[in-house]
Amino acid sequence: MSDQRHEVIVRRAEQTDIDGLVARSSALFAEDDGARDPGVDINWPRKHGPQRFSSGLTDPGRLLLVADGDDGEVVGCLAGTLVEPSAMKPVKVATLVSRYVRPAYRRDRIGGRMVDAFRAWAKESGAGSAQVTACATNAEAIRFYERNGFASQSVTLEAAL
Repeated sequence: MSDQRHEVIVRRAEQTDIDGLVARSSALFAEDDGARDPGVDINWPRKHGPQRFSSGLTDPGRLLLVADGDDGEVVGCLAGTLVEPSAMKPVKVATLVSRYVRPAYRRDRIGGRMVDAFRAWAKESGAGSAQVTACATNAEAIRFYERNGFASQSVTLEAAL
């Protein structure tokens, strides 16, 4: 990993960022879920990402962030959603669905800046809590989220059938 600091801007995604969102999501699926969960379709971002990301750009219940690198390339992305209150959970919850930063940019606090923006959006949107799911075997991601204010609330156990 490089010790060089990069000038990166974190902002809301736009239509012109769709290819970058698909590329970063594909990298996330290959690096994280593809290595840890054989049940995940690692081709999902390429198959469904363009339509899914495009529809999320104008949806007030979804947040799509990008991190623009020195050359304008999307070097990171974050996706979040809002879940309205229900009888079982009477508080609006913001879910951080996914986050990815290219390895060369991971020591520049870009992921933390995106999480800060996600939390601000969640609060402005009336969410009472924020949550994120990480693969149990991804200790680095778990440490990252703990450093950024998240704490374990529950554990999901799974068995292949």
